[in-house]
Amino acid sequence: MTVPGSKSFPSTQNMKEYAIAFFKWFSVAIVIGICCGAVAVLFHRSIEWGDQLMVKYLFLLYCLPIAGLLIVLMYSICHMQDDGGTNRIFESAQSGAKVPFRMFPLIFIATFLTHFFGGSSGREGAALQIGGSIGNNVGTLFHFSKNDMRLITLCGMSAVFSGLFGTPLTAAIFCIEVTSIGVIHYSALIPCLVSSLVAYLFAGYFGMEAMAFDATAFQQAFSWFTAVKTIPLAMLCAAVSIIICILFKHSGKLFAKLIANPALRIALGGLLVVLITLALGTRDFNSGGIPFIVNTVNSGKVVFWACIAKLVLTAITLGSGFKGGEIIPTMFIGATFGAAIGPLLGLDASFAAGIALIAVFCGVVNCPLASTFLAVELFGADTILYFALACAISYMMSGQFSLYTAQLFLSSKLKPTNVKEEPPKGGSPKQA
Repeated sequence: MTVPGSKSFPSTQNMKEYAIAFFKWFSVAIVIGICCGAVAVLFHRSIEWGDQLMVKYLFLLYCLPIAGLLIVLMYSICHMQDDGGTNRIFESAQSGAKVPFRMFPLIFIATFLTHFFGGSSGREGAALQIGGSIGNNVGTLFHFSKNDMRLITLCGMSAVFSGLFGTPLTAAIFCIEVTSIGVIHYSALIPCLVSSLVAYLFAGYFGMEAMAFDATAFQQAFSWFTAVKTIPLAMLCAAVSIIICILFKHSGKLFAKLIANPALRIALGGLLVVLITLALGTRDFNSGGIPFIVNTVNSGKVVFWACIAKLVLTAITLGSGFKGGEIIPTMFIGATFGAAIGPLLGLDASFAAGIALIAVFCGVVNCPLASTFLAVELFGADTILYFALACAISYMMSGQFSLYTAQLFLSSKLKPTNVKEEPPKGGSPKQA
């Protein structure tokens, strides 16, 4: 007699199926990890080279409108004007839908052009699109089932994200968590984690590492006094994340409403970025700004308006049609906001910058688990309780605002209407 709710002992046949599924996905993940790790290295080196030249040669900034026209022309020739971007990858991870392979070279080149000529954007959006496109097309090549296509798309996303940012655990958990908030698909753990680790090791062999922070401010014992002061900072970060989501979402709609022609729209957007950059008198707010983020967290020193300048420039860049991503700019905004507001709350500026970087990231992507893991991989585990507290508060207070319109919010009370569950098929790991 089997007790309701109990787990029956697996049969020999079940164990054989689990073993086959494990070795299948372990092998697939290794292949995806190597391919995506190589692409991540090439992409990182290209963006890094472009950022360095942009800072060195001012005339490149003046060519940003022309670069925008090239981006529009490329997407038009390839009939990808409405490519869907990162949201299309998310939809593929949810439904197993096909992703055109040409999305990979297009977003690679377009993101490089945006950085090379001084547009304010990140690169993680491109990483997810590149990885998802590679994984999805490998699955199509080998005629994977629709359920398996979901997993291999997540696998590719995790690998490029890990290779590019040097955070393998965060990459795996983030890609599993981000598409459907409220549900963790454990069937994706092995593919995503193995591909992330392989890509991370491959990229590390070529000298790529995560952002390097001075961990001094984050080596402290837990204190309730500090935790209490962290609460209002996390609440303010939730408000900042809502502002980011609203502005980034509606900037594109506003540009499209005011300027119907995409070529004219992106050219004028590029011109605005050029004029604002010249008015600011610095190029610290162009491209991704990773060195500025690291310096802000390590030193705790920042001008109070830095977060506003980055917010405006990124909204114009992405809203007018340039490519890249929102996450690095979001971290930039979070770090500079935390460094500016932290001392007013009685917190060390460097400590507050790190907390805000993670909390704002959590607020815009709605991934508290991945955000906590990111804090550990960037800053160490000594202050994990502060980061976990800040992530939980930011996640709750920011509600369902998100950078990604394709993100699903699932709970016992809210069920998605656009996703149909399929019965498990042979060859897949255990379903969640």
